[in-house]
Amino acid sequence: MIRPSRISFGGTAAIVTSMALIAGMEAAEAGKAGLISALLIAAVADNLSDSLSVHMYQESERLEQKDAFIGTVANFATRFVVCLSFVLIVTTLPRHLVAFWSVAWGFALLTVLTYILARYRGVSAFSEVAKHLGVAVAIIVVSQWVGHWIGRHVM
Repeated sequence: MIRPSRISFGGTAAIVTSMALIAGMEAAEAGKAGLISALLIAAVADNLSDSLSVHMYQESERLEQKDAFIGTVANFATRFVVCLSFVLIVTTLPRHLVAFWSVAWGFALLTVLTYILARYRGVSAFSEVAKHLGVAVAIIVVSQWVGHWIGRHVM
């Protein structure tokens, strides 16, 4: 079984970033090509920089080199696969359904990941899910606000 610590950072980052990108770009009325580009850039460039950051953090904590490498690869792979699942939503659904289903998918993934982590830590899954979804909602709302602002004042 994969340790939750191997997927928690990458999974959470990919889920919340993808939902926020989709919500913000939808509010800015970006096209599908722009949205797919943003998601793929996040899946590769942002993911690589986060993986490097995780790796350097693990080295600073004096984690064994093999464990640091495995953690880095697991982080990258988790983020990449999760981001691709959002790309699939964008490419297969009509534009007017993308934001709703992306948020629904993201909330489902975040709920499952949070539940796994809560069970692993021996804490209340309900309160952890509520906290994590609450933060995700705040991030999505801010992203939508930014998207609306860009749509009105920049484009």
